Amino acid sequence: MSLDLRPAASLVGNYDAFGVVPARYVLAVLGSIGMAIVYGLKVNLSVALVGMLNKTAIKIALGNKSHDETLFKNLSVIPDDEECQPTGGSNRNATELVGPFVWSSEVQGIVLSCYFWGYFVSQIPGARVAELFSAKWVMFFSVAINVVCTLLTPVMAEAHYIAVVIMRVGEGIGGGVTFPAMHVLLSKWAPPAERSVMAALVYAGTSLGTVISMLMAGVLTANVGWESVFYVMGGLSCVWCVLWVILVQDSPQQQPLISAEERSMIVSSLGGKTNDKSHKKLPVPWSKVLKSPPFLAILVSHACSNWGWYMLLIETPFYMDQVLKFDMTENAVITALPFLSLWIFSIALSRTLDWLRSKNIITTTTARKIGTLFASLVPAACLLGLCYIGCNRAGAVVLMAVGITSIGGMFCGFLSNHIDIAPNFAGTLMAMTNTVATIPGIVVPIFVGILTHGNQTISAWRVIFFVTIGLYIIEIIAYTLFGSGEEQSWNKVTENKEDFEVKPLKNEKTHV
Repeated sequence: MSLDLRPAASLVGNYDAFGVVPARYVLAVLGSIGMAIVYGLKVNLSVALVGMLNKTAIKIALGNKSHDETLFKNLSVIPDDEECQPTGGSNRNATELVGPFVWSSEVQGIVLSCYFWGYFVSQIPGARVAELFSAKWVMFFSVAINVVCTLLTPVMAEAHYIAVVIMRVGEGIGGGVTFPAMHVLLSKWAPPAERSVMAALVYAGTSLGTVISMLMAGVLTANVGWESVFYVMGGLSCVWCVLWVILVQDSPQQQPLISAEERSMIVSSLGGKTNDKSHKKLPVPWSKVLKSPPFLAILVSHACSNWGWYMLLIETPFYMDQVLKFDMTENAVITALPFLSLWIFSIALSRTLDWLRSKNIITTTTARKIGTLFASLVPAACLLGLCYIGCNRAGAVVLMAVGITSIGGMFCGFLSNHIDIAPNFAGTLMAMTNTVATIPGIVVPIFVGILTHGNQTISAWRVIFFVTIGLYIIEIIAYTLFGSGEEQSWNKVTENKEDFEVKPLKNEKTHV
């Protein structure tokens, strides 16, 4: 006896050419793995950097006490600053990793933030290419360029940090098109009743990739060397590229490895369109989009949420190292595990909200607002507690774990909302909001680097946390007031009557 854990709406047409898993969930799983790869290759540097840097040489270059630290403490909201003792006592310094690079905190900030320079410029062009031509190949490009740049990073690091910046910009260009490309694919593959679950499954791959990457990077850096982080993770990612090319198509109409029942179910649930060309060559109503309160609510929420997301994603290893003084292995485990719980929570919450929607207990609008509220209110409360918990390591770890886990609500919250309000332009809308939301990714590492320059203290991090809390409050207000799950009038398009060539199914016979 087997237990079917698939959503109720997926029980139509479950048996297809893949044998067991419906074609739409093959797409979702591979999409999730692709997102995991891109995010894993994004964050591995944050962990590897701890082993790449010669901290002793950096401290000597800065001096024991800088003028910046004294000035900052005088301006601090709470002047009494507690210094945490290293885990493992005095032995920690003896076993601390000593890397070859003497990069100041400003250089570290540039190396970490430059990823988002490429991420910023690639999204809207990538979204339009995905909508007008092929989202499948845009996503393939994203992972492929990340793999190549990751494999080249050790060599480039030995040359100069500017060469690492170039590699990171290249990774960012690839990373920038992932969300738009997957939004386009979901708009064509996800039945409305399963949209939250499929979107959460795909996008929660970002947290799963974060977990795996941080754990692998920590273990590899501590036991093999920082270079192995890039060679091992980049090499393993090549397998996905092959599977993606073979198993994924842009739409159900183009997929030969699908049952007639599943294809019919997906197409009819999306409005009965058997013609895929109606989704192509459509001009974006830019003026109406930019004046739409529901779209602007997503944009504000995305930007504010990303500040908190990137602060926790990129800077958590440094907070654990600089303030709480965990060793390398502890740092990797404690930083990574909350992203695993985020993945589980996001799937559970999206499944629950979809069930409530199917029973007409809540509307799509309410579901999106609940998801977004989890992703903003809970992290804000946890960061507030972190501001005053001091060197209580257990309490700090619990607060950060709860805060990071709850961020998973964004996947079935505002991040799914673009498809609700305008499925015809979902990729472009995602690119627009994610482009603006990339600015925090550029600013956060530099902002943290400046505030912690010669001042790696709880006081400095307290200011960082308060700024993040303020942005979360803005997100809560904007989305609660103006967010909507209803399709907007400007999404409507005139249907054309051109026939679209549908690839034959393996289980369909050709009649002459």
